[in-house]
Amino acid sequence: MGCYYSRLETKEIVSRCKARKRYMKQFVKARHAFSASHIMYLKSLRNTGAALLQFATAESPLQHHYLPPLQSSSPPPPPPPPRPPMSPTSETWTTSTGNTSTTPLPPPPPPPPPSSTWDFWDPFMPMSEKVDTVRDEEWEEVSTTAPSETVVTTTVTAASVAAPPSVVSGVSNCEMPVVVSSKSKDLMEIIKELDEYFLRAADSGGKLSALLEVPSSPFTEQTSFGKLNGYGKSLNPFLCSWNSSQRFNGFVKFGCDEMTGIGVVDDCTIRGSHCSTVERLYEWEKKLYAEVKNAESLKIEHTKKTEQLRKLELKRGDYVKVEKAKKEVEKLESRITVSAQAIETTSNEIIKLRESELYPQLVQLVKGLMFMWRSLYESHQVQMHIVQQLKYMNIASSATEPTGEIHRQSTLQLELEVQQWHTSFCNLVKSQKDYIQSLTGWLRLSLFQFSKSPSSQNKQDSAIYNLCEEWQLAVDNAPDKVASEGIKALLSVVHAIVVQQGDEQKQKRKSDSLCKELEKKTTELRALESKYGVDSGSLNKKTDRVVDKRAKVEALRLKAEEEKCKYDKSIGVTRAMTLNNLQMGLPHVFQAVTGFANVWTHSFESVCNQANILEEVHDVKRLMMN
Repeated sequence: MGCYYSRLETKEIVSRCKARKRYMKQFVKARHAFSASHIMYLKSLRNTGAALLQFATAESPLQHHYLPPLQSSSPPPPPPPPRPPMSPTSETWTTSTGNTSTTPLPPPPPPPPPSSTWDFWDPFMPMSEKVDTVRDEEWEEVSTTAPSETVVTTTVTAASVAAPPSVVSGVSNCEMPVVVSSKSKDLMEIIKELDEYFLRAADSGGKLSALLEVPSSPFTEQTSFGKLNGYGKSLNPFLCSWNSSQRFNGFVKFGCDEMTGIGVVDDCTIRGSHCSTVERLYEWEKKLYAEVKNAESLKIEHTKKTEQLRKLELKRGDYVKVEKAKKEVEKLESRITVSAQAIETTSNEIIKLRESELYPQLVQLVKGLMFMWRSLYESHQVQMHIVQQLKYMNIASSATEPTGEIHRQSTLQLELEVQQWHTSFCNLVKSQKDYIQSLTGWLRLSLFQFSKSPSSQNKQDSAIYNLCEEWQLAVDNAPDKVASEGIKALLSVVHAIVVQQGDEQKQKRKSDSLCKELEKKTTELRALESKYGVDSGSLNKKTDRVVDKRAKVEALRLKAEEEKCKYDKSIGVTRAMTLNNLQMGLPHVFQAVTGFANVWTHSFESVCNQANILEEVHDVKRLMMN
């Protein structure tokens, strides 16, 4: 029996179906992991921003000076403002043409929200209008004698702005004047701006969350993924409010009409739920595998019975036995026909699901990825410019306050959240690689059709395979190691602050211990001096005790002063290291994640454009056929 099934499994058609089933099983798991890692990454962005904010709040009383940059050495200009997502085929940007200097100035726009201190200008607004639209109190009025803001003209290229390439948006390179603020900002203000863009970055994944069907309340700790990765842990009750769900605006829910099976995500209508589609495909693949195994076993049995019948006929065997053998062969042939029809039906159901549900869902997922990473790129690019202000900060001469317990706890929390950011980023990249690799593997094997007619080259096949191959290429070529190392580098500098704070507290305990001992020994010395006299003329055993005690107290005093001096220096080292490490780690991490987001934005735009081109070709073919 074992030999029989072993022989059955070696049949190409059976082994192929078994591999298809295995890939689809992996795809089901990968879809779930992709969904989970997606929501955890968005959560990690929010929590990292919150942890930085609470860290800055604790650091603020320790006073850092902001040294405004000289007029000739302004920090790099911020990029254009984040703009709403657009369709790769329909949206374009328009520019003003002609001389507009004589046009009456429009009414001044309302001031920007107070939550952000970056003032962005429309790159296509006439210069005369730009000057008059500066109304926010943060930006001082332009003066020829004492300017407080600098107009910088810089060439905007496809690699340096948040706009997508011209093939998608129609934007060409231009000279863009921008305003750079020279307002003095403390650490708290700078980090608050960073947190705002962390929130924007996390919000950018809402539509994709709906397509991936992540839970609508992602901050519940019910998922095994969250428990395994330690999310939700807080080192101090004081810090819990920063990570509350109030910072979360909620994701778009995925609605699905139970009668029609039509899913709606905002203005995007797709057939079926992606999770349901994938799971149904897996069930059909299991059914197909069972049917193919059954069909092949019937064929083996048919071959065996046919050979037996042939031998009986050659030997002119008993008529009854010959007729019985003929009926068994005919019965097997009938069962083989029914089995072939079942395979045909199952195969067609898989093709139907793949064409009508899976492919549209994949297209929407790629578009969602494009929009998300474009928004992430825009947010991280602004953050990259915001943190440039840190290099103009210096330690205040009065910054001698020691590290408090709340500050210590906030630094530990920041280390934890940056660690989770790193972990969730790696999980996000890996889960998407697993997702597309298992899908592509299944698709390649499913080119094999079980119908007699060569229907494998239907109108959807080339589109879905090209889409997934381009997608896999984009994922495989992503510079995720650079981004991962950038986040890891930030983790290292935060850990160094944690270690230094620990050394400071250790030195404090050592200094406090010596001070207490000195106080105790000094009290004992005063008691001896009171008893035997402070200045005895003649030496004896009793006065020797006073002198000896006095010498020990003096040595202890020197030792205590030395340790107190070390402690004071340790405080200064902590303050300097904190600012220095932020100045070094934050620009590096935002440069790394901005570059990664930029690459993936362009990659997914390319995949979307390819999908659109294929769709247009299919539309033309359908029109020609009709």
